[in-house]
Amino acid sequence: MTMTTTAAVGLTEVSKVYGSGPGAVTALDKVTVSLSRGTFTAIMGPSGSGKSTFLHCAAGLDRPTHGTVRLGDIDLTGLRERALTELRRSRVGFVFQAYNLVPSLTVRQNIELPLVLGAAAPEAGWLQHVVTTVGLADRLGHRPAELSGGQQQRVAIARALVTRPEVVFADEPTGALDTRTGRQVLELLRAVVRTTGQTVVMVTHDPGAASFADRVVFLADGRLAGALESPTAAAVAERMTGLGEW
Repeated sequence: MTMTTTAAVGLTEVSKVYGSGPGAVTALDKVTVSLSRGTFTAIMGPSGSGKSTFLHCAAGLDRPTHGTVRLGDIDLTGLRERALTELRRSRVGFVFQAYNLVPSLTVRQNIELPLVLGAAAPEAGWLQHVVTTVGLADRLGHRPAELSGGQQQRVAIARALVTRPEVVFADEPTGALDTRTGRQVLELLRAVVRTTGQTVVMVTHDPGAASFADRVVFLADGRLAGALESPTAAAVAERMTGLGEW
């Protein structure tokens, strides 16, 4: 597969095998996919389909057993661990279900944490733009415990954006939120893609969440099982039913 300049993430023939011998488990099986810059992609599939492994390999958190992973023009597969760590710190953002905020730090300090840890500071005004975009301008002095779950996830999204990364990877970002708050967070991610040209890749099990994406990529048994453009919740649920999830 030839990678174009518009691709933010590219996996070519990626396999991930855990263990060896008769007990080996193939979590990903020769997956090839290209995700365009400035798009919002949801990754879906039944339990055990390889969604989390896909995210971990694509984000450089785990190395594939075979195949190539590219972030923009960089081949992650050949990077040494230190270079991979530096790349994750500066060119990738992460949002998790559990927020992963530092309780003793203020909202501002949590957002700026990647910069403190060594990521290069973005141009002047970007931090303020991010804070305004996520709606936290009046909460910068608060601690996480003083915020609602939705506000804490907004802090996590701002932290993921502060280095102006090439890609933000989100792992079940609304899993701990109620439906209304989850929808607000998804609308925020959608707005971030639209207004800043950010690329977002989100793993989710929720058809409603997936409907906020531009495209849904389906996995089943570690293999690609098709994609859906401009998805609706009903169309995603129907496709997931076909994969045996419901």
